[in-house]
Amino acid sequence: MKSTQMLALGGAAALAIGAIAGCATTSENKMTFFVTSVSSGKGADLGGLAGADAHCQKLAAAVGAGNRSWHAYLSQQPVGGAAAINARDRIGGGPWTNAKGVIIAYNVGELHDPTANLTKQTLLTEKGEMVNGRTETPNTHDALTGSDWYGRAYPAGADMTCGNYTKSGSEGAIQMGHTDRTGLTEDNLARSWNSSHASRGGCSQDALKGTGGAGLFYCFAAK
Repeated sequence: MKSTQMLALGGAAALAIGAIAGCATTSENKMTFFVTSVSSGKGADLGGLAGADAHCQKLAAAVGAGNRSWHAYLSQQPVGGAAAINARDRIGGGPWTNAKGVIIAYNVGELHDPTANLTKQTLLTEKGEMVNGRTETPNTHDALTGSDWYGRAYPAGADMTCGNYTKSGSEGAIQMGHTDRTGLTEDNLARSWNSSHASRGGCSQDALKGTGGAGLFYCFAAK
């Protein structure tokens, strides 16, 4: 009798442990938006849109959110035979949640509206960390976007994407936004999360650092 009871208890314990293990293995990170915690290391040369997307995917996978299709919030200019691609058209329909479970926007329209929940406290990395702002050292608040305020591509002409994310030298420029929504002035440009100003001095890592950045960019779960 005692042997039977012990076997029953042992079986129950095994089932309980299995259930706990099952919960641990099936849990997933619900995050659908983040700022990259690290750059490509090559300035604005991200390996084009495909390389930028792969960087997003790799960082997401490292924190348990690799089961989604991640796209970089970057626009592509219509140059060199490339078609124009708008950042806003690459990121799905929303809603988007940061690493802390906070919704930053419910849809594409709200994301590009002044009422969106986009602040230094919500524009977090995949690790749930805030990005250094203008008053911190080093300042890394510049986020690469290559986009205008509405998340659209610039026309052919002036380089606003560092050769569609293939340049890392002294030529070219890239449009950037501010992750802390602040700048040297209090106007809308300084407060823009996606289109504050272009890089100065080119597309290298040092050029990006010189304007208050580190080559970071935004990633969204497109589906």
